[in-house]
Amino acid sequence: MLKGFLKRFSEERPVTHKKIKPTIIPRSEHSISRNDISRNALKVLYRLDGAGFGAYLVGGCVRDLLFGRRPKDYDIATNALPEEVRKLFKNSRLIGKRFRLAHIVFGKEIIEVATFRTHHESASEAHGKSSHQGMIMRDNVYGDIEDDVWRRDFTINALYYNIADFSVVDYTGGMADIKSKTLRMIGNPEQRFHEDPVRLLRAARFVGKLQIQISPETEQSLMQMSHLLQHVSHARLFQETLKLFQEGALLATFKLLEKYNFLSALFPQTVDCLTQPEARKLLEEALSATDQRILDGKSVSPAFLLAALLWFPILKQTQRFQAENLPPYVALERALQHVIKLQTQQLAIPRIMTTTIRELCVLQYHFNHCYGSKPYRILEHPRFRAAYDLLVLRSIAGEPVSELAKWWTDFQEADHVQREKLLKTTAPARPKKRSRPRRFIKKRNPATPTA
Repeated sequence: MLKGFLKRFSEERPVTHKKIKPTIIPRSEHSISRNDISRNALKVLYRLDGAGFGAYLVGGCVRDLLFGRRPKDYDIATNALPEEVRKLFKNSRLIGKRFRLAHIVFGKEIIEVATFRTHHESASEAHGKSSHQGMIMRDNVYGDIEDDVWRRDFTINALYYNIADFSVVDYTGGMADIKSKTLRMIGNPEQRFHEDPVRLLRAARFVGKLQIQISPETEQSLMQMSHLLQHVSHARLFQETLKLFQEGALLATFKLLEKYNFLSALFPQTVDCLTQPEARKLLEEALSATDQRILDGKSVSPAFLLAALLWFPILKQTQRFQAENLPPYVALERALQHVIKLQTQQLAIPRIMTTTIRELCVLQYHFNHCYGSKPYRILEHPRFRAAYDLLVLRSIAGEPVSELAKWWTDFQEADHVQREKLLKTTAPARPKKRSRPRRFIKKRNPATPTA
């Protein structure tokens, strides 16, 4: 089976690079320990190795381990075909059309296993295909480890941890870039960004997350390639945006996205509002608070961040509709429809998330109703806490809602007696009822006989 596999590679694999002898960093000269690697990932590596296949940790998990960070997931590269991986692991499934992969499922943890790939130029359209812009649309052309290296994006992501001898295999100088904290594109940056424009966002994410510098030639291409993002599917852009939200360096990454003009491809309506100091302050506070939550090990709500990013476009549109003499609530509803519709043309935000965004923004209107039984109903709303956090951020950003934010802070922390006092202080003055004139009714004399 293995001989046939290698023979097929030798017949189909196009020779696109000269053979380069890799640098092998032995276990004694790098910091990766098996104690820091997921047990499930080790199980997959050992079984592939035991079946006679090459088995390597690769990509972000190796990079993070070398940076002293804990990887969120583990990717494995091998010379086993996806179908062969499927036979080895009963708890696996094959996914993907653009990239054929095997997912090995261990409860909540999924180990991704990819077969070594080569360049697609000389492959048939059934296995490899590019768009007119040079973007790779299909890439199921298999090769060996050296071919696989040159397909990867950045040098720090092209290091392979070999389970056979616990060494790190380096073809591109990635280990030197790890030590110097430099992000460098493999090959010609312009060509590589054309192949997959999402690498532009990945570059900004890695620099913000790892706090590293960009090599001059890579940065020069970043400054000129933002227009390529319009060729990426809305669904894929949304997935990359979710990754940005969950890295724990969102504020730094946001500034990089703005610097390289990538933010316009993701949130054009937000960019139009950033000239307002309040809008910029709101976003910086929201992103900084998110970074702190991740640092504290707390969960992050993408819908809340999207609501914060879209709040000032919604507010701006609401004011326009109010200028057309629409009632405030109707103006807000129409503004939400308008802004969310435009935003989903950039990112494929799922309906369940747009519903949450709408609820958070509508609650900003209802927060003004600080009387009667309404505050109690608002307090029981499932989105109250997130909406309240947005109200506080609006206050910090300079919107004239400071007193309102303080009232809701006091109200939710108060007991029943104190809440009733707060409600009395904010109850609207009710007009006095107009007394109706009493009609004179002549009383019947009981002595008077009736007819």
